[in-house]
Amino acid sequence: MTDVDLVVAGAGGGLAGALRAAQLGARVLVVEANEHYLRGNNTSMSTAMIPGAGSRWQREAGIDDSPPKFLGDIAAKTHGDYAKPVAEALAGVSAELVEWLADHAGLPIELPTDFHYPGHSAQRVHSIPGRHGSRLLRYLADAVARESRIDVLVPGKVTAARRDGDGLLVTVSYPDGGDEEISTGSLLLATNGYGANRELVTEYLPEIADAGYHGSEYSTGDALRIGASFGAATSYLDAYQGHAGLSAEARTLVTWTVVMHGGFVTTVDGRRFGDETTGYSEYAAVLAAQPGSAGWLIYDERIHKASLAFGDYVDVVESGAVRHGGSVENLAAAIGVPAKALEVELAEATAVARGEQAKDRFGRTRFEQPLTGPLYAVRILPALFHTQGGLNVDGDARVLDSANRPIPGLYAAGGSAVSISGHGAAGYLAGNGLLPALGLAYLAATHSAATLPTVKGKS
Repeated sequence: MTDVDLVVAGAGGGLAGALRAAQLGARVLVVEANEHYLRGNNTSMSTAMIPGAGSRWQREAGIDDSPPKFLGDIAAKTHGDYAKPVAEALAGVSAELVEWLADHAGLPIELPTDFHYPGHSAQRVHSIPGRHGSRLLRYLADAVARESRIDVLVPGKVTAARRDGDGLLVTVSYPDGGDEEISTGSLLLATNGYGANRELVTEYLPEIADAGYHGSEYSTGDALRIGASFGAATSYLDAYQGHAGLSAEARTLVTWTVVMHGGFVTTVDGRRFGDETTGYSEYAAVLAAQPGSAGWLIYDERIHKASLAFGDYVDVVESGAVRHGGSVENLAAAIGVPAKALEVELAEATAVARGEQAKDRFGRTRFEQPLTGPLYAVRILPALFHTQGGLNVDGDARVLDSANRPIPGLYAAGGSAVSISGHGAAGYLAGNGLLPALGLAYLAATHSAATLPTVKGKS
């Protein structure tokens, strides 16, 4: 008899897998290396955005959406090059997932409809009040604490695993140098990607390698190493989520809704250099290529007030990183850019916002409203948030070998698994990091629990 039915390596999105498996009758052990994980992993650093195509919140808001429509958006953003079986599974389960998070895990799910994220043809990105990952993770952790079938081991790190009869032996290493082997039916690798591994980032992501990494220091590629010991295949290792809006002073992500509400980005000399609405992920490399690899995010008081719904933005404001000016000249003086350059950019943005010009010189067609004083600015840097490529998995999150065969008992989720974002940063859609983290963990737990004699056939 095994010690547990499922070991979950990583207490980020993996907690959703632990909860789902316990709901289906499994005995679960969560192993987490970071004792400060509630504030220090990539799930906690997210904006808690989860796509759900066809959810009850969409129906209540009169929004027409479906998994095929969501898949169409993924295909368009990635130009048709993405992990199709994984995307189909995640799009198909996305509405079920957000409803389960509300009904079983107790998250106060809501559907923001005050802005549109680039690439999503419907308002399908759900969140929670405060729109911050640390709050989402706290709800999951609290739900785990209430579940008698789940034990949490912190700090401990899954460092190896091997086949043991019909199950697995998982090695857990402790900070004092000690090790322990735990027998389990299944192992879910939910340790994120390799963003903190400089060697791998330089090899696979050279365009963003010189930018700062804004993610967990524990994301060193452990799942890739453990998967390799089982002969697992990998793909899309060059995929990542960048972010062009890391506050240079607060070192906190400035929500890109600032842009979607009509703000824009300039270089340190006050001049724009592209269409910011293509997406915050791919714009990170664009910003990194500018002089000084830094810029200014320019917006107004209307956008400032709308952005206060995001916990990250509140943190930026409270840090003192936001500059103000009652006029273009005042703001230019406050941030040290030529007033004339800023005036030219504001004039063009205003012309597009008023419909006097169909698009700006970069092809941007939408500025929600003209910017009016008082004006605001935040100095921003490009950042690597997390990697997106990883172990090949199927629609049940089972890790696959080089012959595309499932490896018995081994699952992967989130940054540990192949992404649905194609190659590079341009295929990333808002929420498509958190959806695989939570969604693949949910699918893995459902599949692994179905093999238990006491719960077989339950859903």
